[in-house]
Amino acid sequence: MLKFGGRAVAALVLASLVAGSALANSGKDKGTGKDPSDVLGAWSFQTSPYRGGECVMSGTMRLTPHPDEGRYACELTAVEMCSMWGRSVVRQSCEARRFGDQVSIRSTIEEMLESKTEGLLYVPDNFTLTIQSHERMFGALVSAVTAPVEFRRANDGIS
Repeated sequence: MLKFGGRAVAALVLASLVAGSALANSGKDKGTGKDPSDVLGAWSFQTSPYRGGECVMSGTMRLTPHPDEGRYACELTAVEMCSMWGRSVVRQSCEARRFGDQVSIRSTIEEMLESKTEGLLYVPDNFTLTIQSHERMFGALVSAVTAPVEFRRANDGIS
């Protein structure tokens, strides 16, 4: 009985050490010590090809603090390349809302920096994302089309 009890105690101690270690690391990105909930800062993004493989979108986004909890101010520049009508570069303001590990981005077009074919209407680029880590968010472009998109933490280099 004592031997079994000793094994049971050892197993409980080991389990509590493992659980304690997991709790100590919860909320942190493995290996980086960064909080995965920190979405502030610069991001770059790229969609999978859409419109039958004819178009792809890439760009940059910056999330900044907002006075209301769970909200962020943001700005993004989207570059859409389509083989049938060329390239568009669009500067947009946006607002992001966070619900747990979900981020919803709603944009407003501020300026067409470079325009594709005349007469085509450009629709604001909205996104629904899931935070994967401090470095990555994945989800969908929800605009005139829907396409998978990946956001990666941008490298803030020295200019």
